Parts: sequence; C-alpha cells; structure tokens
Amino acid sequence: MKISIVGTGYMGLATGVGFASKKNHVICMDIDKKRLDKIEGGKSPVYETGLQDLLERVVEKKNLEVSSDLDYAVKNSDVSFICVPTPSKRNGSSDLKFIDKVSRNLGSSLAKKDSYHVVVVKSTVPPRTTEKLVIPNLEEFSGKKAGENFGVCMNPEFLREGSALDDFLNPDRIVIGELDKRSGDVLVELYANFNAPIIRTGLKVAEMIKYASNAFLASKISFANEIGNVCKSLGIDVYEVMMGVGLDHRISPHFLRAGVGFGGSCFSKDLKALVNKSKTIGYDPVYLEEALNLNERQPVRIVNLLRKRVGTLRGRNICILGLAFKPNTDDVRDASSIRVVKELLKFGAKIKAHDPKSMDNFKELFPGLLYCKTAREALRDSDACLVLTEWEDFKNLEDKDFSVMKNRIIIEGRKALNPNKVKDFEGVCW
Repeated sequence: MKISIVGTGYMGLATGVGFASKKNHVICMDIDKKRLDKIEGGKSPVYETGLQDLLERVVEKKNLEVSSDLDYAVKNSDVSFICVPTPSKRNGSSDLKFIDKVSRNLGSSLAKKDSYHVVVVKSTVPPRTTEKLVIPNLEEFSGKKAGENFGVCMNPEFLREGSALDDFLNPDRIVIGELDKRSGDVLVELYANFNAPIIRTGLKVAEMIKYASNAFLASKISFANEIGNVCKSLGIDVYEVMMGVGLDHRISPHFLRAGVGFGGSCFSKDLKALVNKSKTIGYDPVYLEEALNLNERQPVRIVNLLRKRVGTLRGRNICILGLAFKPNTDDVRDASSIRVVKELLKFGAKIKAHDPKSMDNFKELFPGLLYCKTAREALRDSDACLVLTEWEDFKNLEDKDFSVMKNRIIIEGRKALNPNKVKDFEGVCW
C-alpha cells in the first residue's frame, strides 16, 4: 500500500520505517528539510534501537522517500498518518495547534485529489478531537464529506521509546478507531501482515484507549515508587518486594521498577491532559493527580538523600550518570534528570555529566554543565555520583571506575549498578 507519514519525530519515523519494511511504499513528509535530508541519506535524526539499520535498508530498496510537499505526499499515497506532537499547555491540556494546522492542510490537499483517501490520526489526542476538530477541518478545507469522499480513522500508537521499532513490528494489539466501515477496512488491509489482535471501535473510544493505557502504566510506576519510599524507611529492598508482587499474573512485573520517577514525551503529558479533560466535564480525578504529584516529588528525594550525606552542595562536584529518561534513546523530554539538575543547581552544586547518547540534547537545556565523554571522566574528582538512567554501560562499571572519585558517595536512582562489581552504594528506594 502507498502511505504518507506527516511528521517524522520518534513515533512518525518509527512508524514510517516499520511500514516500509513491510514492503509498503512510504513517503515521510515534514517541514524540517534538514531532518528530511538526513532521512533521505539513510541517517536517522533520532536514536532508537535498530532504527538506523532498518532505515538504511528501506531507503536503499526505495521503499521510503521523503518530501516537504504535502500535496505530493497525499497525491502519491492511499493513506496519510498524522504523527505530529501534541505537547502540554501550562494548564495541562493538550496543545492541538499542530493537529489543527495539519488537518487543515490535509483538507486542502484532499481537495486536489479525485480518488478515495484515508486520513489516520496517530498522534495522541483527547477524546472527541478527531470528531470535533480533525474531521470538520478536513471537510471545510477539502469541500468533501468524511465517510463519503474520504475516510477517517484514529489509530493510537503504543510505542516505548528505546524499543519503538520492535513495538511497532510486534504489537500487543492494533486499535482501529473508525468513522465508518470503509475507512476501517483500509487499515485492516494495511495491518493484515501483522501478528496481533485487531480491535475495531469508534474514534473517541480509540482515543481514550491510548490515554487509559498510559495512565495505568504511569500509575503503576508511581505505585512502585510510593511503596519504594516506604521500603527505604524500613530498610527493605523494594526490588525484592516487587519481584514477589509482579509474579502475580493479575499484576505482571512490568512498570514496577521503583526509582526517580517516569519521564519521556508521553506519560506526564497524557496524564495531565486526561486530568484536564476530566475536570472540564466536571469530574475531579484525584487518583491520577496524585500519580502525577508523586512523580514530581520523586526526583527531589535523591537530592535530599545526597544533601544528608554530604551536607552543603555549594561548590561540590556532583557526577550525574544518565540524562536520557530511559536507556536506548537520546530523548530527554521530561526526564527526571532535568528536575534533579535544577535542584542541584539551586543549591549551588557543580555538575559533571555523562550519557552514552543524549548529551547533545541535554546540552540544549543546560549548556553550562561539564559534559564528559566517558563515565570515568565524569567520576574523576567528584564528591558524589547520582545514577539516573539504567544504561547497559553503567551495569558494567566496577569499583575501580569509582576509585577516581574525591569522595565515594554513590546514590542509585534506577538500580543500574551491579552489586557484584560495585560496593557501598545507596538506592533512592532501597
């Protein structure tokens, strides 16, 4: 099938490359020409496990091309996926300006096309957005009728950054929110060679499935952190506790890793949007709000532990290992490391940092930090070390690597270090 992807961020590019690897022809459309030049040259502008290699192959096979011309992308495809960001506003609601603009532009492109075309919202949007914003824009600017002259679907993504490509190619489920059967049938055909159950439902149900999924996963993490905070006071290793809890098939061990909180582009943003949406309809989602509040407090706990150990932070050299919000990605959006760094700087600390992939992105937020090429370089002459991302590189660190520290104070935020290789460190929740 011929597909166009509008927006080539983490999710859009993984989606485009994934579809291209399934022998579809994909046009990746974006207004960022520098990004498109990289993609066209087979170079991924983001770090994702396996993405670079697969991108090279689909470009070489000419299954994927790029364009900054939306009319061209729509004219030469059967289905267009909207993959633009929906960031949070100050009040927590979703900023839909990109969805608004893209759906208007897609409508204008549809006006120039005679054949049937399906527009698919893949961006995460609040329930009723496709129905109340996207479809009216498409109809107004195309002069056509949705469900008659063109199709509309909502197809939420469930991709974990760091393993987005694998999640796309091997999904747990495929949710197709359809305006009508004809629209949905096109996506069913597109996903026919995927080995996953397909759920066909309405537009707003599909939108809500995405929010409910992320809210539940984020709540599991906050629950694990809350139990971890209690365990810390009792001298109990929360990881041993959660190992016993997670073996219950009703619970599962996933997303029960206690630490310094969740980050990334989805969980906080989507929880805030769901809280805001709930309040606009007169419901106070206390449980979801507390999951968010606990996550905001959690990174501060590791700094408070550090202050108890070293006293004043003013002028102290603090090493941070791990800046990305999780391993196997260079994404630092809403990472716990941001809140930790802000807190350390507030108390006058000097920061040396190392991350295998995300230092360039973090440098845009904090240009004044000292960024080190290796963990050992960051550790040298440091008064303390905070581990904030569980990179495989850090699991291989040994006592000799920490021997270059001025004062050996190590506090773990993710349980990345191997206790058989590194002695005498403390965990934020254990």
